[in-house]
Amino acid sequence: MEISPGVFIGDPSARVREALWKEVRQYADTGRALLVYSTNNEQGFAFETHDHHWHPVDHDGLVLIRRPKEKPAISAEAPPSGWSKAAKRRRYRQR
Repeated sequence: MEISPGVFIGDPSARVREALWKEVRQYADTGRALLVYSTNNEQGFAFETHDHHWHPVDHDGLVLIRRPKEKPAISAEAPPSGWSKAAKRRRYRQR
């Protein structure tokens, strides 16, 4: 059942789930996809990802998501007028 555009829920068997996931990966091409399903483990669920920047990592039996560190974007333009001298110096040091 599609509960929101591109969001599907259901309770298919493992065989059907694997077949559906194979088709999703094929049709997703360079898009991202995430599959979450219930299973008999400590968390009560498992998941698989396709072309996603976040990666599942096993941590002592629990599967957690590792997000890549993103560097903050620092603009090269001068700070607007009205900034204190300390703020301007701190911004200059961050470059």
